[in-house]
Amino acid sequence: MEACGTAHHWGRELLKLGHDVKLMPPAYVKPYVKRGKTDAADAEAIAEAVTRPTMRFVAVKSVEQQAVLMLHKARDLLVRQKTMLINALRAHLAELGIVAARGPAGVNTVLEVLHTTQDNLPHAAAQALKGLADQLNSVRIEIDRIETEIKEWHRISEASQRLATIPGIGPITASAIVATVPDATLFKSSRQFAAWLGLTPKSHSGGGKERFVGISKQGDGYLRRLLVLGATAVTRFTRQGHGIKVWASKLLDRKPSRLVTVALANKMARIVWALLIRKQSYCMPAAV
Repeated sequence: MEACGTAHHWGRELLKLGHDVKLMPPAYVKPYVKRGKTDAADAEAIAEAVTRPTMRFVAVKSVEQQAVLMLHKARDLLVRQKTMLINALRAHLAELGIVAARGPAGVNTVLEVLHTTQDNLPHAAAQALKGLADQLNSVRIEIDRIETEIKEWHRISEASQRLATIPGIGPITASAIVATVPDATLFKSSRQFAAWLGLTPKSHSGGGKERFVGISKQGDGYLRRLLVLGATAVTRFTRQGHGIKVWASKLLDRKPSRLVTVALANKMARIVWALLIRKQSYCMPAAV
């Protein structure tokens, strides 16, 4: 079957009946679809794609893993909504001459100023801004609640705790990876895992000439973003440690910081695959 939204549910049901279930990424099945978009054409494409020796498959997720991913998706949605609300509040208050610094401290300042000056604002503006501020507060509370749930699941997941030993990976990233990748053996190598996350160079070659243009940015964008954010945090403290921090520090002497951040995220992804396969925790290499 194609790995669509309900495929994991039906995969579990078919496994209970004794069937051998193979889920294929829709992007890998699409090239085998002939003209038109019909159920018959899709079924024919699936039957053709599954026979390919190089076809890659998706592991069937458990109900628990899908539930944890729901927490992550809900959190990601709420974080984007929080950003939208903050931007809206800043823009509207700026129109009234109220400007605050950027960052979390600036947001708190905006809310305090709004609370103290709402009686001096036009009634219509005060009502609009109050609604946005109330919604922002409720979104913040909901994000904290979801993050608490994710951290509780992380504490009882052995695999998630092992991944959290990697510098730059915390409970959020570790739990997201474990829930998204039920079976790391589906990837033949650490590079294939990093390529699945879209963290490897994109090849644009022809005529015997190899040319790489940035990373592919294919695969799971949520995991890729979490790894890049974690790598960004690590690069800020490259001079204060050893292991991958020293590796990143040496690379920073020769390359731009953003390139180093993505390269470090690639390296972290490969370490993640190794730990999942070997069922080990990360051991910091000895300082040189």
